[in-house]
Order: sequence, then C-alpha cells, then structure tokens
Amino acid sequence: MKIVIAENISDAAIGMLRAESGWTIVTPDEFAKSPEAALHDADALIVRSAVQADKKLIESAPKLRIIGRAGVGVDNVDQEFATRRGIVVMNTPGANAIAVAELTIGLMLSLARHIPRAAETMRAGKWEKKSLQGSELSGKTLGIVGLGRIGIEVARRAKAMNMKIVAYDPYVAPKLARDLEVELAELGAVYGTADFLTLHLGLSEQTVKMINGDSLKKMKLGVRIINCARGELIDDVALEAALRSGQVGGAALDVFPQEPPKDNPLLALPNVIGTPHIAGSTAEAQEAVGVQIVKQVREYLKNAVVQNAVNVPSLTDIEFRQLSPYMQLAERLGGLAAHMTSGNLEEISIQYEGAIAEMKTSLLRSSAVKGVLQGGADALNIVNAVSHAQERGIRLEASAVAQTNGVDGLRVTLISSAGRFTTRGTVVRGTSPHTAELDGIEVDSPLEGNLLVMRNRDLPGVIGIVGTLLGEAKVNIARFGLGRGQQGKAIAIIQTDSPVAEAVLQKLRALPNILDARSVSFPSVSVPSS
Repeated sequence: MKIVIAENISDAAIGMLRAESGWTIVTPDEFAKSPEAALHDADALIVRSAVQADKKLIESAPKLRIIGRAGVGVDNVDQEFATRRGIVVMNTPGANAIAVAELTIGLMLSLARHIPRAAETMRAGKWEKKSLQGSELSGKTLGIVGLGRIGIEVARRAKAMNMKIVAYDPYVAPKLARDLEVELAELGAVYGTADFLTLHLGLSEQTVKMINGDSLKKMKLGVRIINCARGELIDDVALEAALRSGQVGGAALDVFPQEPPKDNPLLALPNVIGTPHIAGSTAEAQEAVGVQIVKQVREYLKNAVVQNAVNVPSLTDIEFRQLSPYMQLAERLGGLAAHMTSGNLEEISIQYEGAIAEMKTSLLRSSAVKGVLQGGADALNIVNAVSHAQERGIRLEASAVAQTNGVDGLRVTLISSAGRFTTRGTVVRGTSPHTAELDGIEVDSPLEGNLLVMRNRDLPGVIGIVGTLLGEAKVNIARFGLGRGQQGKAIAIIQTDSPVAEAVLQKLRALPNILDARSVSFPSVSVPSS
C-alpha cells in the first residue's frame, strides 16, 4: 500500500501510517520533487489546502482509491472527476470546532474588556484605567447564527459564563436546542435581542452579506459582532458605517472577503479587533485534523469503511447513468420543499415509488437531504448530508410505496414546528426532473431555472393580476403550471426568465387572493455522459 502525503501533517499522524506493515509512505519533500512519479502507483493521497488535486494530478495516479483532505474545505479537489474515477474524497469536519469556539469566546472577552487596547496602551507607557472600563459577559444575551458543530461548542462555553443564548438555525431540531438550553428564534429576533452576535454558518446565496445595512438596523444599539466563519457574510461598508455611528459597539473579525485584507478600513477603527484567520490554528487542532484524516484513510484502505466522504460512493457507469436523474430529482424536490417550509425542521421523510426503490436508495436519500439543508450547512454534499441532519437532531425516514399512475418517482415530506409540506416528482424523458404534486395538489413543472411558487385562492382573475404584476416588473413568464385543490385552494409554479426579486414577491403576497409566494432557482439539468 502506498500513501502520498503531499503537505505537512503532524508527526503523530505520519507515525500511525508508518506503523502499518508493508505500507510505503511518501513525504511532502519527496512529493514536491516529482508529484507524477510519487503518484503513479499510489493508493491514497493526503493534502491540505495548497496542493491542487485537479484532473491533471488525479490522472497521474491510475491506482488512486482515496483523497484525504486534512481540513474542511475541499475546493482544491476536483470532486466530480474523482467521483467518476471511483475515488473517495474525505475531509475532517469538526476537528477544529473547539479551536474555533475558543477563539470566538476569546474575541468576545476582548471586545467586552478592551483587552487589545489595554495591552497596547500599557506598551506605550500609559495607564488608561478609566477609559478601559468594560462590561461583563455574565447575564448578557449571546446570539448565535448557525448552530452546527462550532456553534454548539460556543453555546456550551457561553452557558458556563452565565450568558443567555438565543440562536437561529432552521435546520436544528428543537429537542437538540432544549438539551443545550438554547432558545431557538427567528433571525430578526436574534438580531433584536443579542448583546453579542457570533456567526457560525456556511457561505451560500442566502447568507452572503447577510449582515448588511438592513440587518444592522434591526440589532440592539451597541451590539458587538464576532465573525470566525466567512468574511463574505458581512457587508464591510455597512459594518464600517454602523461602527462609526455607534449602532455597532465593536467587531472582532478573524475572516475577511479578501485574505490577506488589503487597505481594509475596518482594521483602522479603534473598536475593531482583527486576527489573521487563526481560529483553527492551534497545535491541537492541526494535530487533530492530521490524525483524523490518517485514521479515516487507514480505515478505508484496510476495511473499506467510508467516513466523512464528500463525494458520491463509487458507482459503475451504468449505475451512475440510471441513478443520476433521480438523484437530481431528489435534491431539487428537497430544495423546493425547504423553500416552502417555515419553522424549525424536525423530520425529513423520503418515499420511493416504483422501480427506483430497487436502486441504491441511500444515495437518493442523501440527495434529498442535501437539497433540504443546502442553505444551512457549509461544505455540504451528497455523502455528508445525512450526518449533518443527524447532528442537528433531524429525524430521517425512508420507505418504498406503490407506483402512482405507473410512474416511478419520489416523494419528499418535511415536518417542522410550523407544520408539514409534501412534494412529489418524477423524471420526464429520462433526464428532466419535474414536480407532480405539491402539498396534495397535482401540478407539473420542470425543476430547472427560476421558479415562482405561489399558493392562491382558486378564483377568477388571479392569474391575470399576477401576469400583469410580473410584466410591470419586467419578469418574463416562460411556463405556467397550475394545480387546483380542494376547498378553493390552488398552487401555481411559474417558470421565469429571471429570478423574481423580493420586492416583487412582497407585492404578490399583498394581493388579496395570494396566500403565499416564494422564489427558488435551480441550475440547468446535467446529463451524465455515456
């Protein structure tokens, strides 16, 4: 067995591999001399973030079975090509959670007690005791946005400091929050009650610049903000203005949209603490990620046990072509259901109809869960989606049912604190995922492009008013799918050439016969090559 370690990991981790009888270990220095020579007969490759495991590099390793990333992000690995080659890609989520949580608490204390400025003035020979009066964390409210592994560790530590904790994460089950003694709330409520606000969520279309001018106005006067997650979560211009006006009392930033930051005006403000993306940079965390990835690689090579994989398990070409359209269907049904569901998620139920129940349904389940959780988890993929759901206390149910009208399909049901929503779909012409039913009402629409999903009263004139409003907003309708239910209710799925802006959605919701209107976008359907 040959394992190539392309970048430095801890000596303890390397020692674990060397202890295996008959295994050849290639060190980073040896790899750097000739990557192709090192990889030509390698079984495993271990990287961090600098080495690009792209298509060219992977092609130079015909025997490669696994790529291990010592860390979370896998942007430097061509996952799609690795998957087609049957190569498992693994990462080490959670290995640095304690390190990030501890820095978060440290930054919070630094903001509350002006620790960096106190140290700076002392070095300057000053004794500014009166101007450095701080505040205690005890009794204050900590708002946590994102209650994943790191958010949970932060909550545990803040609880020990007698802080009240309120959190926003629609993908966390209420029971888990109760066990942590954390109050779940809507995002606006978290903004409005937090004395300290800390961000621990991934970057997505929904979260980019979520801390902006509008959200900052909703926060308590003098709130202090900590960001050890992603720099792109914050609109720097809006934060600077809020810091200068006093709306925000202070900010501690470990991450920035551009790293290293160049001429970032935030770092010149006296009420800002900046650190150079060191949240996960502890000796313990660095050793932990190295040891964890080595354990996972060793377990896979010896026992074929897959842990923390970030890509699809190996499939034959025939299996991949058969399953791929239904995997896309499952993911998009899950995403659509998530957009239509309010409240905190408690259960995801997937039902397989017809012949697909004989396929590798675990992949269909994972695809559906990925679609549901897409906006609430970082580095989410088809293999780790289920573990993300389980960590958040979400129940997962899967079953097979009889075919509906002789058509193979999928049904995804979400149960939340606000109720239940079901969507059913099928694959049309062998490649195109379509809805067949939403919330008990039959309605057909391709799950592709920009979709406006609307619940309305089944009365004359509704469609005309909606068309007029969209026309005034310069939104062109490409396709209109309408389904009629019982008790005078109807559902429409309107495919548009461009996304429907939030301002237009608000106008639609204000119409007397429109019960709800939401927008969701899906990429073009990918067809597996033959």
